[in-house]
Amino acid sequence: MTGPLENIRIIDFTRVLAGPFCTQLLGDLGADIIKVERPGIGDDTRKWGPPYLKDEEGNETNESAYYLSANRNKRSIALDLARPEGQALAKQLIAKGDIVVENFKVGTLRKYGLAYDQLKAPALIYCSITGFGQTGPYAPRAGYDYLAQAMGGLMSITGEPEGEPIKVGVGIADIMTGMYAISAILAALHHRNVTGEGQYIDVGLLDSQVAWLTYEGQNYLSSGNVPRRLGNGHPNIVPYQTFEAADGYFVLAVGNDRQFRKFCGLAGCAELADDPRFATNTQRVANRKELAERLSGILIQKPIKYWTEGLEKQGVPSGPVNDIREVFEDPQIQHRGMKIQMPHPTPGGAPIDMVGNPIKLSGTPVSYRHSPPTLGQHTDSVLGEMLDLTETELGDLRKKGII
Repeated sequence: MTGPLENIRIIDFTRVLAGPFCTQLLGDLGADIIKVERPGIGDDTRKWGPPYLKDEEGNETNESAYYLSANRNKRSIALDLARPEGQALAKQLIAKGDIVVENFKVGTLRKYGLAYDQLKAPALIYCSITGFGQTGPYAPRAGYDYLAQAMGGLMSITGEPEGEPIKVGVGIADIMTGMYAISAILAALHHRNVTGEGQYIDVGLLDSQVAWLTYEGQNYLSSGNVPRRLGNGHPNIVPYQTFEAADGYFVLAVGNDRQFRKFCGLAGCAELADDPRFATNTQRVANRKELAERLSGILIQKPIKYWTEGLEKQGVPSGPVNDIREVFEDPQIQHRGMKIQMPHPTPGGAPIDMVGNPIKLSGTPVSYRHSPPTLGQHTDSVLGEMLDLTETELGDLRKKGII
């Protein structure tokens, strides 16, 4: 068995990040992912570079790193959904599948006869991922991660207090929407296993972004006070931020008064733990600026290793601020298999390094079966396998530009 979703087939009409990230993770869990792409063009992110994948001679291919990041464990077919013949083939593929995942603008697939209610498949699970959901005044708009981070409040609480709003360094609204979509799909699968009924899933970037404001959203709803940017500080815990050591930056994450007292002992400032301004977390939050200034003068006197190793012995959380190279050289990351290597089908292509899947299942572990496919790499094999099309029929479709 290759994974808990081994017998599940997903027809994947997604591109860019939220949808492909969702289906890649489902593929890692064993599902058969059939990625449907536009002939000659494919997923927009194939051209989102540099960097691009290089062959063994160091020459750039036409596969971007961005595309590679979210498209392993998929088989790609090139199919023109704007043509009636392409729509007919898509309907046949869907009839052979368990789940459809798509992230077109609202109404696009309806024009092609591929909307959920048009398919009339009671057991089908159909997940639509859009910027603003299927309903509401913004539903017709195109939605992007950047917009969701801005409109969903995340940027208003990210950045320095006196600086401009800042987006997160990766497309986190897209990624989290993909995660919410996965949760919904797995819940719908369980429901179908019990009842035999499929259902429609509507997931939006903006909704998802608002949902994972979590405690900051609840801070506002409970107090009426609008949260503001705190830089690398935490709204509810102090000291819980970055500090500069003698040789760079590290994170000090004091989670309670006991940890604060232990930290103060190591730092040679035990008097701060008894100071009424800093003795409890509530008082430290109220006096965060003054405390941070006091600690900054102490922490900059020693190197990062001194603080992180000493704090680890005291049971106080801390860690270095790693760059991406340092992340993949970290022994913990290497031990946990967070960098993997896969072959790639590009002619002359060397094996590619990829970010691994963090899920560790004891009985049905994730697997890495297919490297990110080239455009239309599996068109003939998939259509032959699933729809019994002959080489002559495939050749005719290719001449017409349908595949």
